[in-house]
Amino acid sequence: MTIEITNESGVPIDETVLLRLTEQNLAELHVSADADVAILLVDEGAMESLHVQWMDEPGPTDVLSFPMDELRPGTEDQPAPAGLLGDIVLCPQVAETQAQAAGHATIDELILLTTHGLLHLLGFDHAEPDEEREMFGLQRELIAAFQATERRRRA
Repeated sequence: MTIEITNESGVPIDETVLLRLTEQNLAELHVSADADVAILLVDEGAMESLHVQWMDEPGPTDVLSFPMDELRPGTEDQPAPAGLLGDIVLCPQVAETQAQAAGHATIDELILLTTHGLLHLLGFDHAEPDEEREMFGLQRELIAAFQATERRRRA
């Protein structure tokens, strides 16, 4: 599995946290160990350009996902095939603002956004209420599992 993380945002981020998170989430979702994903952290200007170009919406956003091979989660018996999952683009500056409003650390917001972006790469969406319940429920489960793993790792 190749997880490439590139930080072009100018904001120092502990990329190893995002790497561990993505590895764990992909394992939990039974995605092939031969799947590839890229995570790019960009500044507000770059994110705004992408947001306008791909979503036709003004201003920077927190996360964008660009799926490639349309992979879906697998099962323990039938993992998702190898392939290129796609790209997750994060904006730490927007994440920081959202984290402050939510009362938690920026890295916690980036964990949420990375998990959210990964679920989009795997075909999840939240346009309809039932889709939102499924996606956000799975997102909460994945984040809780990661937080528990991190607590054990630090103990």
